[in-house]
Amino acid sequence: MADFTHVRAEGGVHMVDVSGKSDTLRTAVAVGKVSLGREAFEQVRDNTVRKGDVLSIAQIAGIMGAKETPRLIPLCHQVQIQGVDVDLTLDEEAEAVSIRAFAKSIGPTGVEMEALTAVSVSALTIYDMCKSITKDIRIEDIHLLAKTGGASGDYMRPESLAGKSN
Repeated sequence: MADFTHVRAEGGVHMVDVSGKSDTLRTAVAVGKVSLGREAFEQVRDNTVRKGDVLSIAQIAGIMGAKETPRLIPLCHQVQIQGVDVDLTLDEEAEAVSIRAFAKSIGPTGVEMEALTAVSVSALTIYDMCKSITKDIRIEDIHLLAKTGGASGDYMRPESLAGKSN
């Protein structure tokens, strides 16, 4: 049987103890996309969606989502976040909103989940605010683009794949 880090030998689960790990500067960048279709895209672009300013609200939602990550992901550590940035960019040709989240912390464990959660919550907020316009909205390609720090070292998504992302 494989050694699972979050499963006890006698069964059940536990949160991994990271108290023996050194505090290091850790960063993560995650990206994703929300494909809206022409009508919803135009309303988001023109800021005429009846529920309000989609991009500003989705940006705030992403930041809030990053801060709530350990409450949403069962065995995720509570990380002292030093900074979160969420950027939303309109892609006219794709009729989509590209989302990019950056998270930063100094501690014994990384912030990949916080960056991914920020993108996910931003995307879900866009969906929620635009669903009265169309149900044909797709949340796509949420993934980690890069991370720094920690025992596993730095990671950058390979160029062959990164060219296809946001």
